[in-house]
Amino acid sequence: MYELDKLDKNILNILQDNAATPLKELAAAVHSSPATCQRRIAKMLETGIIRRQAALVSPQAVGRGISVFIQVELERQHHNIQEAFERAILKEPDVSGCYEVSGDYDFLILVHCTDMAAYHAFTRRVLTGENHVRNFNSQFVMNFTKVENKIVL
Repeated sequence: MYELDKLDKNILNILQDNAATPLKELAAAVHSSPATCQRRIAKMLETGIIRRQAALVSPQAVGRGISVFIQVELERQHHNIQEAFERAILKEPDVSGCYEVSGDYDFLILVHCTDMAAYHAFTRRVLTGENHVRNFNSQFVMNFTKVENKIVL
């Protein structure tokens, strides 16, 4: 496992705010050279510390007017059933997050849909017995107060 030092953490904090920060600007901010920063970023990508560099997009700004957290209970807890459900979820472009959780439900997923008809079609397609779903509970997002992927280091 790759051990993060202070320089790595400083690089990560900046990249989490803006992954498009120019290398020269990043290097100046962390008091290092562009070559060193580039090597560090490459190492963190290689080891999986940085999973990918992406832009955060507002669902509403791109026509996804309905956001829903869905708690999903599977028929039973068996790794084949869980893996099959995960494979089905990975194919769904409206799903922005899927988490296996503890408690009364097995998964918590976040879905961004264009409208109620699209959400209804999603539930019919994905949250059925065919995908081994026993029960699900939908919680519609009323407001986005904070949306972050940042882990402050």
